[in-house]
Amino acid sequence: MNDKLYNKCNSKKLTFHHVAEVGVYLPETSNILCFTEDRIKTTLVEADPESVAKIRVYFSEFESVTLFPVAVWDTDGSVVLNKASSSTFVDELESSPAMVNDKYVEDDTKKIIVESKTFDKIDDGSIDLISIDIEGGEWYVLKHMKSRPSVISIETHWKNYTNPFIKEIKEWMNNNDYLVWYIDKSDTVYFKKGLFELTLLEKLDNRLKIK
Repeated sequence: MNDKLYNKCNSKKLTFHHVAEVGVYLPETSNILCFTEDRIKTTLVEADPESVAKIRVYFSEFESVTLFPVAVWDTDGSVVLNKASSSTFVDELESSPAMVNDKYVEDDTKKIIVESKTFDKIDDGSIDLISIDIEGGEWYVLKHMKSRPSVISIETHWKNYTNPFIKEIKEWMNNNDYLVWYIDKSDTVYFKKGLFELTLLEKLDNRLKIK
């Protein structure tokens, strides 16, 4: 279970009413699982049908959970997914962790077609914490997002990989008054300016990690 985000938010005494995750993969590895287990209203988005089936079973008794079995993209319709376990990605992307780090070899037998939606069809405007990890397509969530969450965790890097839309992501964060809270091995976590003050240690850590 990934409880770092949960523990970090608790350390700041932050409370949330609606949490969301785009790109869940397996329910037990969800980046917001601890929040969901607190019975906070939760929106989950996952495109891979195999993962969707597992999510439905895992959260079958959670009335607070709404699942959207679609891919978030720049248009409504359908997209092709390249199945690569936790690194499954949309075929149209020019770069993803699977391509850069794992040297993914294209295989038509591992491609599936899934429904796609722009995120404004999913976001009701009340999300106050969101985790976004869709293997290179994260920008399309921000681009169409109605909500302005207090906290945003987004995959920006991993080993040799850098998000192909890192420029757009940083510009969006700056234009919408977000600051970097902390950076881990794959994600950058942002918070809405004024939500809290960074500690000296957090500021120093960010100076070492921000490129």
